[in-house]
Amino acid sequence: MAAFDPWDPAFLADPYPAYAELRARGRVQYFEPTNQWLVPRHADVSALLRDRRLGRTYQHRFTHEDFGRTAPPSEHEPFHTLNDHGMLDLEPPDHTRIRRLVSKAFTPRTVEQLKPYVSRLAGELVDGLVARGGGDLLTDVAEPLPVAVIAEMLGIPESDRAPLRPWSADICGMYELSPSEDTAAKAVRASLEFSSYLRELIAARRKEPGEDLISGLISAHDDEDRLTEQEMISTAVLLLNAGHEATVNATVNGWWALFRNPDQLAALRADHSLIPSAVEELMRYDTPLQLFERWVLDEIEIDGTTVPRGAEIAMLFGSANHDPDVFAAPERLDLTRADNPHISFSAGIHYCIGAPLARIELAASMGALLDRAPTLHLAQEPERKPNFVIRGLEGLSVEI
Repeated sequence: MAAFDPWDPAFLADPYPAYAELRARGRVQYFEPTNQWLVPRHADVSALLRDRRLGRTYQHRFTHEDFGRTAPPSEHEPFHTLNDHGMLDLEPPDHTRIRRLVSKAFTPRTVEQLKPYVSRLAGELVDGLVARGGGDLLTDVAEPLPVAVIAEMLGIPESDRAPLRPWSADICGMYELSPSEDTAAKAVRASLEFSSYLRELIAARRKEPGEDLISGLISAHDDEDRLTEQEMISTAVLLLNAGHEATVNATVNGWWALFRNPDQLAALRADHSLIPSAVEELMRYDTPLQLFERWVLDEIEIDGTTVPRGAEIAMLFGSANHDPDVFAAPERLDLTRADNPHISFSAGIHYCIGAPLARIELAASMGALLDRAPTLHLAQEPERKPNFVIRGLEGLSVEI
């Protein structure tokens, strides 16, 4: 029997058999090592993402003591200040206020206008890879594309972008289960450095506004929508982290899946009109975000099991996206899959605001690689990152 063990390298290499066992065992199960309730089935995950009895935070209603929780260590405070003021970890009305403002930068029209820039940049990155005869798909294409796009939107100058990815990686380490003290220390340091940089950038934009998103956040004149400086900093960090982390991992996870399924890669090479459905299927097949957490604000019942207020629910996106009740032959990669209600972008009020942009970026890099590197192939077997929540590879070495 495959065991759910998020620290076991064998599980991390292929968690999907363990998910099948969890789904067979029931709709909700308590997992003592992390003190969480695991929810593995698609219907339940989809419903709970929309259930207002759950929240990404509880501090809008309860103190730590009221909720039966211990406050984070004081030395972690810079990370939590940064994280807790971003809209992903806020609930209404603060979430509504910030999302309403940020969503103006992600309207379908605005995102559509980015297409030529994204396509041009993807083409340039792939041309570089081809000229070198290959390289690391992660660092040569998957990372620089979405980082450049979101940095451009935020108004971060090219000369300042080098630390963005390392800062993001260190901050995102805290989203793993039971992060170590070393991970926490790195996250705190990155939070301080990133916040300091953005504070200076915001001050510069106050003096000389541009056409970028940070200038737009500063110029919001409606008192109902106005953001504090901390909210601006937290929003910019969230957009940078969420705006590339999933896209980077979806790109390398996706190509690794294609290399392991040569029939599907051949079909895609023969018919580039499959790109849109391929993007959706690859997002489903090996989900970049495997788990999403919610606090139980008001007691709920799942399949006869009472989950009390104060508990934490871990919704298993990777398992939900392989639920045979929803997906025919879920373990099979099928780029022509038409009915594909995957939840890789979440759902409800926290549905990924950047999903349309992520789809454009994934399609652009895939199209450029298919067009300009038609003989792209794997150079060596990749290593998985030792992470569970955010699923990715250490690199993906390819040759032309």
